[in-house]
Amino acid sequence: MFDGYDSCSEDTSSSSSSDESEEEVAPLPSSLPIIKNNGQVYTYPDGKSGMATCEMCGMVGVRDAFYSKTKRFCSVSCSRSYSSNSKKASILARLQGKPPTKKAKVLQKQPLVAKLAAYAQYQATLQNQAKTKTAVPVEGFSWGNYINSNSFTAAPVTCFKHAPMGTCWGDIAEGVRVEVPNTDCSLPTKVFWIAGIVKLAGYNALLRYEGFENDSSLDFWCNICGSDIHPVGWCATSGKPLVPPRSIQHKYTNWKAFLVKRLTGAKTLPPDFSQKVSESMQYPFKTSMRVEVVDKTHLCRTRVAVVDSVVGGRLRLVYEESEDKTDDFWCHMYSPLIHHIGWSRSVGHRFKRSDITKKQDGHFDAPPHLFMKVKEVDAAGEWFKEGMKLEAIDPLNLSAICVATIRKVLADGYLMIGIDGSEAADGSDWFCYHATSPSIFPVGFCEINMIELTPPRGTGYAKLPFKWFDYLRETDSIAAPVKLFNKEVPNHGFHVGMKLEAVDLMEPRLVCVATVTRIIHRLLRIHFDGWEDEYDQWVDCESPDLYPVGWCQLTGYQLQPPALQSSRDSQSSSSKQKKKAKSQQYKGHKKMTSLQLKEELLDGEEYSFLQGTSDQESNGSASYYIKQEP
Repeated sequence: MFDGYDSCSEDTSSSSSSDESEEEVAPLPSSLPIIKNNGQVYTYPDGKSGMATCEMCGMVGVRDAFYSKTKRFCSVSCSRSYSSNSKKASILARLQGKPPTKKAKVLQKQPLVAKLAAYAQYQATLQNQAKTKTAVPVEGFSWGNYINSNSFTAAPVTCFKHAPMGTCWGDIAEGVRVEVPNTDCSLPTKVFWIAGIVKLAGYNALLRYEGFENDSSLDFWCNICGSDIHPVGWCATSGKPLVPPRSIQHKYTNWKAFLVKRLTGAKTLPPDFSQKVSESMQYPFKTSMRVEVVDKTHLCRTRVAVVDSVVGGRLRLVYEESEDKTDDFWCHMYSPLIHHIGWSRSVGHRFKRSDITKKQDGHFDAPPHLFMKVKEVDAAGEWFKEGMKLEAIDPLNLSAICVATIRKVLADGYLMIGIDGSEAADGSDWFCYHATSPSIFPVGFCEINMIELTPPRGTGYAKLPFKWFDYLRETDSIAAPVKLFNKEVPNHGFHVGMKLEAVDLMEPRLVCVATVTRIIHRLLRIHFDGWEDEYDQWVDCESPDLYPVGWCQLTGYQLQPPALQSSRDSQSSSSKQKKKAKSQQYKGHKKMTSLQLKEELLDGEEYSFLQGTSDQESNGSASYYIKQEP
């Protein structure tokens, strides 16, 4: 237990309470608080000086705060009860490991006002923590073991602005100290000790107890946003004992002096860290909200769907006409694939009218302000026109960037795009991208950035080197002007080789272990660990379908671990023989859960896709220009 750390106050706890505090919490600071030695520090190695155990209730606490000269009891109540008829019952309860009575919790010499204030904040944080989902571990897979055994590096939380704590992660890094449960202890009650961050991997941190120095034998991984992780000083305020691990209890006779020396000047979590985690996991979309979402069986149109569930900002949408609620679609709440009711009509997008004439009871339209805003564009001057050529990520095969054509110009900067050589005659496989989408590129983008461009099918270019100059001349068409593409590249922080959790956009209910294998300005090549490269996907650096390591555990979403070799080999020969037939009956690649073998083909009416996920385009301006040929 600690006293005197004025920069470290109470945060969260793992127990429960129904009281609520009205006190406002200050915004998360840009830098972490520094631990200051501003008073007396107490530590409690069992049996050492500075600590005592109540002979009546068994509570461990500050010796100086105990009652009477002998310090045998934690309170007057326990002292009087010791010789009463309840003595036998209390001792029996203690031996059985039952919690002590409430009146035994007078452990610290603090002013009454300070105790009441601390208790009120403590109760409030308990209620906040109760609202947070319990972390769900992935059976048979450990991010910590996976990273340690292969010396992997994970993308930092700050790369994911849409994820919890993505914009207020602060300076959490190696060396930051926290208070965590002490698992190397024989005491019957839950006790804590201080640990330092040895390595960070997304939300996950490799921790080492103070006092182990270079000994990594008891290092352990945990989610830094979990309910058992607290800033230094939390135990002092919450009345929790700090007990050094049993393995090193003999190393120091004066643990108080050791901790003062080790912690003075070190950094810890902000005092309101747990509350910020809880707040960042509150999502505006609610069940029964109605939205317009892309029709997964006809890319060119949208349909009305109803929010069935919200997990970590990801929405399970059930199409309104689905009576058994099995016709669904998964996407993030910031996905460009969902819009407010009435969006299709306002921009001129095709829309499938529902057979349901009126809203079902309890369903209501999602407010327009909840949806991701696109960048405003000026279409009054030179603008995109029908028939212009460009390069675009194929939403039916996200590993490919293809030759494409603008088929229709909608309002508010939206464009209907078709993939050359594989379009349906009725335009039913056109798809909608915004003009600022990071999934469309100027003519020549792939050539300049050494990316394989998929040529039009059935035109003879499959066997010959594709040249844009010749193709534009043969089709009597023009390239979309380079200046119409947004070329802003954010300082995203990703590097090749970084690990993360990523949605398989061809089966968007799955979130998988993945790796960044290539970076072209703001464009990331995402590889799903354990799968062949043909399942890789091009994704924007600001895509809401990318998450830090540990996101699934934090939000309670199921993580798909790397595929086993047997799963891959069982299909490798047959899948390579299947070639993509672009139509509404397209059968694309699909991953299944780790407990199943990968299916060879999707049902014709069950494929899914993703368009660009950011409002801004990539690349420097010079890189977009096509090489001039005579």
